[in-house]
Amino acid sequence: MSANPLDSSAPWYRGITRYEWLVLVIASAGWIFDVYEGQIFNLTRNNMLGDILGQAPGSDEVKKYGDWFLGVFLLGGTFGGLLFGTLADRYGRSSIMIVTILMYSVFSGLTYFASELWHVTALRFLVAMGVGGEWAVAAALVSEVFPKRARAHASSIFHASSVIGTSLASLAAIWVGANWEYAYLIGVIPALLIVWVRIVVKEPEKWKRAREEAKAGNGKVGSFRELLTVSPWRGHALGAMALAAVGLGTFWAVTVAGQDLAREMLISEGATPEEAAQKSKFAYGIVQTFGGGLGLVLFGPISARLGRKKTFILFHVAALLITLVTCFVPTSYSTLLILLPVFGFFTLGMHAGYAVYFPELFPDRLRATGMSWGFNGGRLLAASLLILSGKMKAVMDLNLAIAWLGGFFLLGVLVILFLPETNDRDLPA
Repeated sequence: MSANPLDSSAPWYRGITRYEWLVLVIASAGWIFDVYEGQIFNLTRNNMLGDILGQAPGSDEVKKYGDWFLGVFLLGGTFGGLLFGTLADRYGRSSIMIVTILMYSVFSGLTYFASELWHVTALRFLVAMGVGGEWAVAAALVSEVFPKRARAHASSIFHASSVIGTSLASLAAIWVGANWEYAYLIGVIPALLIVWVRIVVKEPEKWKRAREEAKAGNGKVGSFRELLTVSPWRGHALGAMALAAVGLGTFWAVTVAGQDLAREMLISEGATPEEAAQKSKFAYGIVQTFGGGLGLVLFGPISARLGRKKTFILFHVAALLITLVTCFVPTSYSTLLILLPVFGFFTLGMHAGYAVYFPELFPDRLRATGMSWGFNGGRLLAASLLILSGKMKAVMDLNLAIAWLGGFFLLGVLVILFLPETNDRDLPA
């Protein structure tokens, strides 16, 4: 006798329909290239800015503008995320997903022609707008389409697909070498997704029902005023923003620094700067990201067993501990390679929790708005940590600076204590 798909002892994937799988695949594909667009600049910026400024890729001027453009990207992602989040609640998930994918695809492709700093500024801001908007729309769509028993698992798989984007960016950066322009042409590919989204994806019944209820006078769809003034949504929105700020801030300050730790270790072992640059891209983009991907995939199943709050606490505490170990224990590049997957597992794995947990904090009419506020508002707060990180790494030993910055993981533990447990509950209507 086959198991009842509603039986809690049945595998989470039992009874999932073909359409639900298609939604997960499409949402994940959009998120893969979303991440690609953010990571490809991180991996090619030295060559790009070196060419535009007419300086060596590692010059102080190149580093200064590299940090400037990361700030531009954070601002663009915040603005786009807030804009497209509220539009998705008002006009639908599918239609706004199309707009965000088109936006980051087109402006990524146009980066091929960038030859002035203002070109890069404008294009990175516009790409970031699409990137910031796509996550909340896609994550909301997955959470609303999948049944409660499978929601955490599906949302974790969705967010875990980001590692494919990181790996694609790393491979593209290695492949193009100094010819950075071609890496941005690859970013046009997701525009092809638009046809698939338009044909396949239907608006979720939850969203349709919320829109009809709003027309009847039961709240407003996509209202920032209601989100930020009505309890409990106000507390959930502020808590989600603080939680995401910890994760996103430590991502840029700590997680991405795995590449820097690998490069410094290689140079200390006698590698040339060019060899160290290539091997460190592999260490970060493939080895560390593999562990990060496992952490992202497993966050959902672990949170389904332990609860959302306990899982967030586990990942944040473990992230601090593995950061300290990774900074001070390795004595060789080979030893560092062994630790980097564990480092990635905990420091990156917690990010899947935003896709799992944030949809469960907001009602149907405010879901994408609240998720965007949390995730992209967190980006803006994280910018301050990015500035602090740059200053600390400039005046301190790299390992020591990263270890101190890892202390911010403890803030995540504090924040989650003030948020509700949502495991095994229906999405708020």
